Amino acid sequence: MTVVEPGVAADPSVSLPPEPTPHRRSGERPRGYRSRVAWSRIWPVLAALGGIIAAWYAVSYLVLPAGRQFLLPPPQEVYPSALSNANLIGPMLAALGLTAQVALLGILFAIVIGVGWATVMSLTPWAERILYPYAVILQTIPILALVPLIGIWFSYGIPSRVIVCVIISVFPMISNTLFGLQSASAQAHELFTLNKASRLQRLAKLQFPAAVPSIFTGLRNVAGLAVIGAIVGDFYFQQGPVGIGGLLRTYTTRLQMDALLTAVTLTAVFGVIVFTFFAVLDRAIVGRWYGRAAQ
Repeated sequence: MTVVEPGVAADPSVSLPPEPTPHRRSGERPRGYRSRVAWSRIWPVLAALGGIIAAWYAVSYLVLPAGRQFLLPPPQEVYPSALSNANLIGPMLAALGLTAQVALLGILFAIVIGVGWATVMSLTPWAERILYPYAVILQTIPILALVPLIGIWFSYGIPSRVIVCVIISVFPMISNTLFGLQSASAQAHELFTLNKASRLQRLAKLQFPAAVPSIFTGLRNVAGLAVIGAIVGDFYFQQGPVGIGGLLRTYTTRLQMDALLTAVTLTAVFGVIVFTFFAVLDRAIVGRWYGRAAQ
């Protein structure tokens, strides 16, 4: 590099070295990367929502004859009339709150029962051979065949609805947790055997860490099924406090299509919120876990 003295013109024949170009650090994302990723995830959801609304309008105006348009009125006739009616939206939100309480209790009990059931089955092969068929029976038995018995044995209040919710949603928690607990490699088990680890140490330090991704997969499935189970319980247990499922039955009987469609929409939004919560929790915990393991 040539040093130019003050007051002396620089020689044009001497070329200065180029300015150093800033380089991106390893692992640094380009500018706008996160916004592009977020948009790539959002636009399919918006496109699907637009398709549903377009199909709704098509059925309302093109498929149904004029005399039967009341069976599926267009959105601008459904939501403003329902949401502006305090006598309608108030009981609907209260019923949705009751259903949400049943669903959350069902999720909690399904997690505890499912993880405990799978843990016992993972301890010995004979425990799996004895208990797994009963888990399959819970999954395959028609819930409508059990609803009268559950109502007779446990009355028709919140406990019966929680039981129905648990029966519908517990199997994915059992199967996914069991798969995760059995997914640890044979080499890892041999290492624990060489170190004379106890069964509790093997379970806590090897099998449960290996089962975390499968457990969260089961949680996402439980979240969706628990909402369905809570609505089914509300729908068939007509005595006691009224949940959103009971209102759906009432609206269907009376052909109150604006109230029925609004209640269905609120139920769908609640289900999406519950599922999204567990999906975000899964990405935050499992993604961070495996991100650190890969470094």
